[in-house]
Amino acid sequence: MTVALMWEARAVPGRGEELLQWARAQRLAPAPLRRETFRAPQDRVLVVTWWDAAYDAGLPELPEPAGDLVTRAVHRWRFESVDVSPAGD
Repeated sequence: MTVALMWEARAVPGRGEELLQWARAQRLAPAPLRRETFRAPQDRVLVVTWWDAAYDAGLPELPEPAGDLVTRAVHRWRFESVDVSPAGD
């Protein structure tokens, strides 16, 4: 089964680039099958990792950044793949 972990944080205004660099520097052991990092307005950073694991498996996750870098606690979500289909289906 494929499990995707999503990690999203919002930086203190003006510190989005610093949060982005912090998130990119975090290493996970073991490494996920795939990892993507995104940014959005309002200094938000999103990291999605994919794992070959059971939904409730203990998996490494990105930690909380230092409190002075973010405006709130990190949001985390876990999803399991239900099927693979061509785009648009």
